Amino acid sequence: MNISINAERLLAELYTLSRMTDCPATEDTSLPEPTQAVTRIVFTSRDMEARAWLKKLATKAGFQVREDAVGNTFLRWEGSDPSLGAVGTGSHTDAIPHAGMYDGTVGVLGGLEAMRSLKEAGFQPKRAIETLMFTSEEPTRFGIGCLGSRLLGGVLDAATADALRDRLAETEPGAPEGLTLAQVRQQAGFEGSLSTVKLPQQYYDAWVELHIEQGPLLEREGIELGIVTNIAAPASYRYTLEGFGGHAGALLMPDRRDALCAAAELILAVERFALEANALAKAQGHSGVDTVATVGTVAVHPGAVNSVPSHVQIMLDIRDTDVARRNNVMEKLHAEIAAIESRRAVTITEETINADQPSHSDPRILAALEEACRAEAASYRTMVSRAYHDSNFMACVAPIAMLFIPCRNGVSHRPDEYSTPEQIVLGTRVLARTLATLAG
Repeated sequence: MNISINAERLLAELYTLSRMTDCPATEDTSLPEPTQAVTRIVFTSRDMEARAWLKKLATKAGFQVREDAVGNTFLRWEGSDPSLGAVGTGSHTDAIPHAGMYDGTVGVLGGLEAMRSLKEAGFQPKRAIETLMFTSEEPTRFGIGCLGSRLLGGVLDAATADALRDRLAETEPGAPEGLTLAQVRQQAGFEGSLSTVKLPQQYYDAWVELHIEQGPLLEREGIELGIVTNIAAPASYRYTLEGFGGHAGALLMPDRRDALCAAAELILAVERFALEANALAKAQGHSGVDTVATVGTVAVHPGAVNSVPSHVQIMLDIRDTDVARRNNVMEKLHAEIAAIESRRAVTITEETINADQPSHSDPRILAALEEACRAEAASYRTMVSRAYHDSNFMACVAPIAMLFIPCRNGVSHRPDEYSTPEQIVLGTRVLARTLATLAG
């Protein structure tokens, strides 16, 4: 089938959406097209503006629109046999503060454009095709990523989700404090019980998400597309270290129980055990470097140059495609924590924030993606996604896969995030071919 993506329409819509932002208009004149700093936090006025605009696009194209109780938005092209499970695609349009204009949006607008292009080419799907815009893939407002897809996949309890606290007041002066997700979503017009959000196992026969890579490998290797075989899932932990502080001059070194020095040992242990896990995997003949661990926040009390730190809180993010390997790193870390406590006379407590499962792509969908790449004469490689995506939770209710396009210098979550028009159009064309194969 000859599939022609309306590149002008798709790119114009990407730039229109990027202007729905709480950041001032910005342009990077070094690029052939302008870039835009995007802040679009879920359920704010900008997010609601983007939702209304997207629904108008879908309705104009003749597709059905449905929203669930948390605001996940389904754009549906009904197939000739409505009894069959649908073929799904999509991503998110919310954005962290001062992010770029391609993360998530390429998958939503690329999905919509793939559907329109197939329809305009005269294709009639047997299975329905849906483009889904997920609610709150980013954790900015409620402190948890992939909120909508967690509920769709059934891995987040409805009551727990509704009780999540709104954190908007932390970054937006004047924003109401103390609201829950239940209150915020209802104010935005999303009524009903979150228990109705979970999808039945047969709802999607296949799911494939188009996304920018958010890493440097495709660009570095000169490869046009990445076919994702695994999504590494993170476990997140909060550590609180309690020591004994005092005056930096008067508290002598032998008497100190410095919580920050203990935290420094813990942080270096995290790095050491992750590197050891990768070295062992390589020695055993496994390809890739899949264990990554990061301590990204350190809060020190009292935080004065002339005071010995008595209280420190850090956050750990550890990701892997292999849960057993990830757990082994944590077992080693727990042993090291006990040793640090004994050696430095501090107490260290651990709180688990989340410990999600990695997902693996379905061979049938991978084969359809490879076939579409060959049909487009596009170079591709298989790869692991070490960034988090909604597809990870869609894997709980459907066979999944992902398709990556390159992004300049591997940059994401920054205003200079950039993919070329040619990369976006090629990815959308391969997506359209894949949807046609899976739905036909």
